[in-house]
Amino acid sequence: MPPSTKSKVLIVDDDHYTRTLLDRLIGKSADVRLAADGAEARKLFTAEDFNLVLMDQRLPADNGIELLREFRARRPRLVSILMTGYADVREAVAAVREGVFDYLNKPFEDLETLEAVIGKALELDRAYREIDDLRARLGDGTPAVIGRSPAMEQMLGQVRQVAGLDTTVLLEGESGTGKDVVAKLIHAWSPRAAKPFMEVNCGALPESLLESLLFGYEKGAFTGASVASAGYFEKANGGNLFLDEIADMSPKLQSNLLRVLQDHQCMRIGSTQPRQADFRLICATNRALAGEVKAGRFREDLFYRINVVAVRLPPLRERAGDVILLATHFLEHFNAKFGKSCGPLTPAAVRMLEAAQWPGNVRELQHCIERAVALHPGGPIDTMHLCPGDVPPAVGAAQSETTSGPAAYEEARALFERDYLKCILDAAGGNVSEAARLSGIPRQNLYVRMKRWGVVTDQ
Repeated sequence: MPPSTKSKVLIVDDDHYTRTLLDRLIGKSADVRLAADGAEARKLFTAEDFNLVLMDQRLPADNGIELLREFRARRPRLVSILMTGYADVREAVAAVREGVFDYLNKPFEDLETLEAVIGKALELDRAYREIDDLRARLGDGTPAVIGRSPAMEQMLGQVRQVAGLDTTVLLEGESGTGKDVVAKLIHAWSPRAAKPFMEVNCGALPESLLESLLFGYEKGAFTGASVASAGYFEKANGGNLFLDEIADMSPKLQSNLLRVLQDHQCMRIGSTQPRQADFRLICATNRALAGEVKAGRFREDLFYRINVVAVRLPPLRERAGDVILLATHFLEHFNAKFGKSCGPLTPAAVRMLEAAQWPGNVRELQHCIERAVALHPGGPIDTMHLCPGDVPPAVGAAQSETTSGPAAYEEARALFERDYLKCILDAAGGNVSEAARLSGIPRQNLYVRMKRWGVVTDQ
């Protein structure tokens, strides 16, 4: 479904008032279809592709959970919300285990909160569809750079422009922003794509080993050189050479690299015969090279040589809207890798991921999802799976049966809401206004709920 088209939402409820309310609420921004029973819902679901299904749990002649299970057999990643006027904590747990995005009680207490939940559900559906679209477009093996935020669109626009030019590119960005992936993308989009792509991390190797790797060596050039070996300058002939963390390169190798770039020739260690070096250089750094030049740690002439076209990769905190798209991609990747079936992300998990600052950027998010999938037996990913040490045990106790039997509904709801409020306030740094924005709960209502459950903040 193209991003420009309206989302399609199917509302299934035998109560006329509920259907009308939701139609008016959602119809402002989405195409809505209404069904009063299971038979009508089946016809509509067969005829159209829906982004979201809001399903009443009890329908005439049908059970909502069973009907959603039937729909999911045809659309495994269908995003759905279950509604009920007969709240039961065991039914809520069963619905979540079935992969329902959220479980809402009728009558709805807060329409703004309801609207926020629906918005998050539609965002998750968009993430699923964009991942599918990426896979379809990248079936040729092109590296996947995932993101739809304005910052990423601007960066990718620069990459598209520079990829076709035979000029040196400097990728700047914090650790974990994906500079290596962008370098591969430049290679894939360049006229040199059919030729080799060689990459080396300048900060991961000692000077002598990096020198022999780049320049190659002749037989007998040093102890252990039993055969001649071509270096990366030669191996990248006709293609692209990617030097990651170039700021870590020693002064000696900086000088040698400058000479190669000036003469387009290189010389193996132990040889007097220059060899042609026809490659396009792509460099990356997580430091400000201009500052390194001022500090005397990086050659000024080499800086000007490699700083022909600089592309800045935005940190994850500047990529509004990309966190859930990336998290969904990593969730599917690690499900396939580990042979698991974890997910979807719950609304609380979505809010937690979006509220985090991610100082380690995309790499940190990737490790977070990998850990969650590795340690989770299966089913929805909630906040306690993303940061198990930060969630009070009461949350788990409220959502599962214990040896003494299931908690009463009001007790379970109180435990969940109290712990959720603590979690969202922590994510907002204790700022109630920010917590209200993150949770989708109006500020005054948030204060009322905090007071009801005895949740306090220092701010």
